Amino acid sequence: MPQTLSEPCHSELIIKKSRFIGCVQPVPDRAAAVAVVNELRGAHPGAAHVCWALMAGGQSAAVDDGEPGGTAGRPMLDVLRHQDLEGVLATVVRYYGGVKLGAGGLVRAYTDAVAQALLGATRQPLVRMAALACEVPYAFEGVVRRLLDDAGATLDGVAHGESVRMSISLGAEALVQLKAAVTESTQGRVLWLPDDDGASTTD
Repeated sequence: MPQTLSEPCHSELIIKKSRFIGCVQPVPDRAAAVAVVNELRGAHPGAAHVCWALMAGGQSAAVDDGEPGGTAGRPMLDVLRHQDLEGVLATVVRYYGGVKLGAGGLVRAYTDAVAQALLGATRQPLVRMAALACEVPYAFEGVVRRLLDDAGATLDGVAHGESVRMSISLGAEALVQLKAAVTESTQGRVLWLPDDDGASTTD
């Protein structure tokens, strides 16, 4: 099962006078990753490179930031992929020490900076969340609320009109059982609707 991280974790390596400052952290998407990288550039104006890799489904990225192609971002991304991480940003800030490491040395340095940071990281399962809504007669509102609570679902919103509309989010794997329980308890008088917000991934 894919995992994410619960908080940022850091590393620091000195290799032939070059300083490599690594960090791995959870991020929701590419926009958040770019914001983090921009903050690092501001915090380390003297750094030669701020390389990064993002494992986030279709938004994944590997950026060498001026290092020879394929020697920084791709190796960093490979570490995240091999450890089955998702929604995780890896960054490495390099201060050049005046000694060239060569392509192989760079790959090892960036790989090790990310791997060392991950050694201290706390991982947690990545839960796929589903968002949907249902409409039930007023007589069943209390029953449905109890079922949602028992299933660990989050009640995102309630609207009272001709019937009661509830917007909920729940782990996708638990959704089938919940729908069956609600349908049975309301004697089939529930209307399931896709939620306007769609689906998301969280931890």
